This record gives sequence, structure tokens and C-alpha cells, in this order.
Amino acid sequence: MKRVLTSLLLLVVVVVTLVPHTNTASVKPAKAQDESLLIWADATRTPPLTELAAQFTEEYGIEVTVQEVAMGEIRAQLPVAGAVGTGPDIIIAAHDWIGELVLNGAVVPINLGDKADLYTEASKKLFTYNGELYGVPYAVENVAFFRNPELVPDAPATFDDVKAITEELVSSGQSSYGFMMRDEDAYHSYPIISAFGGYVFGLDENGNYNPGDVGLDSEGALAAASWIQEMAAAGYFVPEMNYDQIHTLFETGEAAMFITGPWALPRIRESGVPYAISDIPAGPAGPGQPFIGGQGFMISAFSENQLLAEAFLLDFMTAEEPMKAMYDADPRPPAFIPLLETLNDPDLVAFQQAGLAGVPQPSIPEMTSVWGSWQTALQLTIRQEQDGPVAFTEASAQIRELIANAGVPTGGETTGEGGEIVGLPGTFQAQLGCANDWAPECENTLMAVGEDDGVWAASFELQPGDYEYKVALNGTWDENYGAGAIPGGDNIKFSLAEATTVVFLYDPVSHWVTDSVNSLIVTAPGSYQAALGCPGDWAPDCLLSWLQDADADGIYEMTTDKLPAGDYEVKAAINQTWEVNYGADAARDGANIPFNVPADNTPVTFSFDSTTNVLTVTVGS
Repeated sequence: MKRVLTSLLLLVVVVVTLVPHTNTASVKPAKAQDESLLIWADATRTPPLTELAAQFTEEYGIEVTVQEVAMGEIRAQLPVAGAVGTGPDIIIAAHDWIGELVLNGAVVPINLGDKADLYTEASKKLFTYNGELYGVPYAVENVAFFRNPELVPDAPATFDDVKAITEELVSSGQSSYGFMMRDEDAYHSYPIISAFGGYVFGLDENGNYNPGDVGLDSEGALAAASWIQEMAAAGYFVPEMNYDQIHTLFETGEAAMFITGPWALPRIRESGVPYAISDIPAGPAGPGQPFIGGQGFMISAFSENQLLAEAFLLDFMTAEEPMKAMYDADPRPPAFIPLLETLNDPDLVAFQQAGLAGVPQPSIPEMTSVWGSWQTALQLTIRQEQDGPVAFTEASAQIRELIANAGVPTGGETTGEGGEIVGLPGTFQAQLGCANDWAPECENTLMAVGEDDGVWAASFELQPGDYEYKVALNGTWDENYGAGAIPGGDNIKFSLAEATTVVFLYDPVSHWVTDSVNSLIVTAPGSYQAALGCPGDWAPDCLLSWLQDADADGIYEMTTDKLPAGDYEVKAAINQTWEVNYGADAARDGANIPFNVPADNTPVTFSFDSTTNVLTVTVGS
């Protein structure tokens, strides 16, 4: 006998069937469109969700399909696939996607009703945007301080203690390294910055993050930059050390301390190294504040089965058994209180304790403008290529510029070196002050060319509506490009549910034109980028290493023959920041991928499969 979903009672129909000697009324859920659900989930969550989907189908007679999609692709492709009717009903999502997805009209609010008290207040706050809840949380996370208790018996109370312990361990030969941190990981550096009084965004009068108050060049942040610089100058931080290498050093006793999150527990436990987890050490401003993040389920605004999707989440997933299955697949502190109360894991207790001092990782759209510049400042400081406070001051100026222009640097010329101009004729021009729409000559919608990368960019705040556009060169229709980088091709379409700043990009070489509503931006930061003309290596925001997908097959590619002979390393980065990146074996935050160029000007092709997150480097024709 199939069960009835409580949340679908509004859709229930009562069918009265007359049977000899008996009057019976059978109750069953009415069909919700095709009475099926599609869930997008990443590789880690797909296995448990597939089993749970089969259980749901068995219990309720409603088919649920789970499709594996890379985390970076879920966020980018939901508005695209949803708009054409091929998207999911439910997605697995990180809390900091909310601002972008809400502005794109891609997700809908969720009312937990009487289930609200089953979730921690912190997790609900993470998934709340402008006063409305947009997700059903299932896990929360924050980093904490790991140490080898055989080398560091007592947890250091302050970062001055961390420095002193490091000096003692290294000078005595007990450990090759004391405290370690990566130079390409802004996220893990925030507890240090906050301990010295720095911050990313200040708060407004309502307690919300204020993008107009950037604090990475505040007095506290600059003090933290000086501390990091001192540790690097003493040789305690190794440039270009990746996540895998730091783990290996800790697991072999070569490093004594580092900051990481619950995702590292399976590997550390398996290694057998002794470890202890404690709060982030304090600085002059008090305890270090880790970012608090969360994962949960969101419902697509494009779904025709939103009530059914909500019923799946509230009547089925909001229970101890399904939440335990999700926890077993990826052990992180649960957001579901009944499950949290059953767990007897001292490591998770330690993470929760460390998280008491934490702050929510900003989910406002402006956060995407922060990561790249912050990362660059950290790299320049640890690699001793620039004074730390100067690097952070310049990064903050860049961040303010990006925020003011929706992620597009200002200062670009609207006329190229050869006198060419690039316009964006489309159905939004009249609202931007043009005499009419589809006017390739209108100065109000001209793009600006990047000084370093030659990519043309523009950003405009557009009102809710459906739009179409193309790129046209030199103020006429003589040369224009549409979808698929095709000359004279189809108009490119997108829709906005509310007023949104949209970023447009155009590559004059491939003629690919795209926008921040339709597309994912994939770059290949690595040790080769300076040779291409980027301001430096390991720059995820440099579009000279932009991988493109003009045919929309999910494979992003770039080929260059500008590299001198030598050994190089590379990774894939999503949306021009380090927030989402993939390395060897398609691992999130994985090891750098090495490659060798045997002779000057040998063609090198970088190819990123957005379904598997595999970055492939092919050398030679």
C-alpha cells in the first residue's frame, strides 16, 4: 500500500468507489504534472540520494531520478536548463549560492511550517535571504584548528603562541614545519584575519552584510597580513603548497598544525596520525572566527512540480533515516536536530565548539567579487612578491571596483587599438537610454576592452523581463555574432525575475559572447599564465586562460602555443575565483595538475568536462 504525502493534501482527490455491500472512500494523491521529480546532486551526494529516491518511489509510487552534476555546474546551469524546461526540480546547493540564484529568479522560498523547530537556528539563518528561507538545510560546516598532540600537547591560545610553537618545533628539529597554510586559499585564511580584527564585509543597521563596507584593508586585516608575511619570511609557509601536500605533511608528522574542516576527517582518520581538534586561536581582536557554511536542498523556480518537491523535502527527507544517510556519505555536523542529538562523535563536537565563534560566510552576490583579489593578495604576501599590507590594500581597492561594476573592472576603453567598437544591441537598450532597441550604434550599450586580456565586457542593471541580444561590431549590423559564436547567429535569450546586474563578455578571437545569467566562466589558473600575458601566475580571474564552450556541449576548451618549453602546473577554477576549483582526479581543491611543454610554442589544449570536473591537458597537435 502506497503512503500519502501529508504536504500534498491540497492536491488530494477523494475517489468514491461503490463495492457490493460496502461504501468505501479511497484517498490518493492527485497527479502533479507527470508525477515525477528530478534532483541534481554532486558526486558525493548522488549515491545516498539515489537509494533514498528508490525508497521514496517504493513508498509513494512517485518516480524520483537523481542526476549527477558537478557542484559548480549546478549553480551555473540551473537558470539555463530551467528556462528551456530541462532542469531539475530540486538541487543540492551551498548556502552562499542563494543571493545569485534569487537574483536570477532560479529558486523559490520554502516554508518549513511545523518542521522548522527540527533544524538548528544557525542552519536556517544560512539559507535565509532578504527575510525568506530558500533551502532545507541538512549540514553545516566550519573549519577548526588541527594539531598533532605528540608535537603540540596543548592547544595554542593565540596566534602568537602558534608562531612561537612553530619556531620551537623547527629550530629543535622536532618537525620540518610547524603551522602550515596554503597561499592559494583565502577561505582558510579568514580565521587569522578575523582574529586580528579584519573582516570581509561590515554589517548594516539591520545586521546584514554591507557590500559598501569592505574590510580587507582595515587596520585589523593589515595587521593579519603582517603576521602572515612574518611567517612566510621566516620560511614557515611554503609557496604553492597545495591541499594534498599539506595533508601529507601533517599525516607524516612533518607539519604539526593547520586549519581545515570536517571534510578532512576521513583522510586524517585513515592515516592513523594522532590529532586533536580545538578552537581557532585568538588574536588582538579576540578568537578567530571561521566562516560558517551549509549545504541543503533548494527548489527550482522553473519546476512544474514545486508542491511535490516541497513534499519530498518536508515529508520524506525531514526525518532521521534520510538525514543519517546523507551524513554517512559525507560526515559534517547535521542541521537536523534529532540526528545531531544521536551522534556521539567528539570530533564533530569539537567542530561545533569552534563554530560558536564563527560568522556566516556571506551569501550576498557581491561576495563573488571578493575571492579572486583576496586570493591574489595572499599569494603575493606568502610568496614575498609584495609587502603584505600593500597587497591587501590594493586587493580591497580592486574588490570595491568590481562590486561597483558587478564583477567587471572599470577603466576599459570602449574603442579598441584598431578603432573598433563592440555594441550589445538587444531588447534591453531602450531602458538603458538608447533611442530604441536593436540599435548597434548606441553608445550606452558599448562594451569596454580589457587592458590585459583583450576580452570585451559590460555590465548593466536590467529590470525583470525576458530579453534577447547579440554582439555587433563598429556600430552596424555588417558584422554581428549570436548564439554559438555564429556570424549572424540566433539571438541570445535570458530572463530575469527581478532587477539584476547582468555581466556580458565577448571574445574577439573566438567571437563567443555570453552573459552571467546563461553561462559558467571556467579558467585554468596555473604557473604558465604570465607567459600568456596575465599580470601573474595562478590568477583565476585572468581571461587569457578562459576556457570556452561555444557549442554548449559542457566541454570548455582553450588552446595556446605561447608557452616556452618547461614544466608547469594547472587547475580549473569556476567563475574567476578560487571558491570552486578542481585539480588532479577531478578533486575539489585537489592537487595541481602537472604538464610538460617539450619545445617552445608547442600547442597545449586545456579541456574541462563540466559533468565530471576533469581537467585534461593535451600537449602537441
